[in-house]
Amino acid sequence: MRKTARYSALAAAGLLALSSLTACANDAASTASSGSQGDGKGTKVKIMVGGLDKVIYLPAMLTQRLGYFDAEGLDVELLSEPAGVQAETALVSGQVQGAVGFYDHTLDLQVKGKHVESVVQFSHAPGEVEIVSTKKADDITSPKDFKGKKLGVTGLGSSTDFLTKYLAVKNGVKVSEFTPVAVGAGPTFISALQQGAIDGGMTTDPTVATILDKKAGKVLLDMRTPAGSQAALGGPYPSSSLYMQTDWVNAHKDTVQKMANAFVKTLKWMSTHSAAEIAAKMPADYSQGNKVLYASAIDSTLPMFTDDGVMPKNGPETVEKVLKAFNPAVQKADVDLDKTYTTEFVDKVTD
Repeated sequence: MRKTARYSALAAAGLLALSSLTACANDAASTASSGSQGDGKGTKVKIMVGGLDKVIYLPAMLTQRLGYFDAEGLDVELLSEPAGVQAETALVSGQVQGAVGFYDHTLDLQVKGKHVESVVQFSHAPGEVEIVSTKKADDITSPKDFKGKKLGVTGLGSSTDFLTKYLAVKNGVKVSEFTPVAVGAGPTFISALQQGAIDGGMTTDPTVATILDKKAGKVLLDMRTPAGSQAALGGPYPSSSLYMQTDWVNAHKDTVQKMANAFVKTLKWMSTHSAAEIAAKMPADYSQGNKVLYASAIDSTLPMFTDDGVMPKNGPETVEKVLKAFNPAVQKADVDLDKTYTTEFVDKVTD
């Protein structure tokens, strides 16, 4: 991949801005986490989120803000990384006990010999949007036009990277015929789009809402709804989830059950409250000074969420199909989908 001096400078500035945003998210998580000692066994839990301020991962902070972790006797510390692949790394290295990120990482890790499973499935659609620069909107009218383009993803090896590659291959463009560029989300993604470092890219709300408000880009593909997922990917695509190492789950079932209780309660709360009511519960800095736009971003993304934390029917099969389209390691592997998720804990949640 060729890198110009101009983009290196942009990336450096973007990373600085992203670091500041992440620090704010971490501060918000730390101050929100009062916790309790509970039964003293496994009640202290660290969770790495692939972007705490992203709407697709909203249930993590919302559960904290609603007090549902405390109600279960859990002392949960929420940490933030700008991309899901970094949350995955933190999990498998043992830095944290859980990760809030895309379910597809469980399949990717299985073929690498790591046993990880989704224990609460937040969503049945990706919540992602393929955006194209306003300047390039006439040149990119479908994924068939990805050839020769620079396309932004949160990080190489991230779920946005996976989905971008699938959309390209599905539409006759080889992975080698376009350039994925790691630009994070939020200010770094927007800056890359405006300055021409990328021609388009995949991102989520509230970044999408901000781009449209600035008229810096246009929507090419919208996968924030089950219908959008079906159209782009051919089925439900379980994305945002709480996933954990299988050995840890089996050794701490009481704690995992409490986590499931808290998250499912949040999902049910979200299904009965408006976007504005949800926005009002979130840290003030998440709205970046525009509460109306932030509430609108939540409203656009709400259809992706489940209300019970259960893995959607045929969801794992869709994810496997997507990964097999471009990932040689998954193509050669015999993935055991039953080991990539469990409904043991969400099935036991009572109202």
